Amino acid sequence: MLEQAYAKSFSDIFVMRRTSGSILQKLIGRWPQTVLEKLDLHFLDGLFPARGKSDVEGFFDPPYFEWYQSSQDFKEYRNFEECVAYIEDYMINHGPFDGLLGFSQGAMLSAAVPGMQLQGMAFTRVPKIKFLIIISGAKFLGYKFGQPKLAANAFSSPVECPSLHIIGEMDFLKPGGIDLLESFVDPVVIHHPKGHIIPRLDDNNIKIMLSFIEKIQKMPSDEQ
Repeated sequence: MLEQAYAKSFSDIFVMRRTSGSILQKLIGRWPQTVLEKLDLHFLDGLFPARGKSDVEGFFDPPYFEWYQSSQDFKEYRNFEECVAYIEDYMINHGPFDGLLGFSQGAMLSAAVPGMQLQGMAFTRVPKIKFLIIISGAKFLGYKFGQPKLAANAFSSPVECPSLHIIGEMDFLKPGGIDLLESFVDPVVIHHPKGHIIPRLDDNNIKIMLSFIEKIQKMPSDEQ
């Protein structure tokens, strides 16, 4: 991958495809306790075993998973409906949940949930999502082709769900992340200088995240 030319260490640049809930938990666990103590997080594995090489091999042990699959031109998505049903069932059985945090493929899915709920296409059996934390996210790369079908109109209206977007300057998904911001009403943004990773948070970014979380906590229930 292009950004590997700039890599100095594992934490500098790391394109993470085909990982797991436990790997995400370990990386999120590097965030300061002042942030983590305000979030009651559940870490799910993707529904499907990884069908290709994982970028984390040699750094984290298998098994590795993915949420869904797509063709190389993103004109076809496979197993997306099963993925959505799996997550919704988990939310019913272990919730209720106030928000979603997603990275990469999970961030694309999370970003589309409020719109899918609004359109009545998915996640209709669970309460309305109150906030999103999107790390290295974007719209689905097949959205120009109306794919995946359940999320085809997820961004047809401005997304009013409060959102925090974490965007890396060297992330190959940065253009998509910037484009995604335009679909949200008043998004909060954290920028970091690295690539497609779960970044550590500097003092300023900690303040931004804590401010976002505190704002969500203070919202009247009828606004959530």
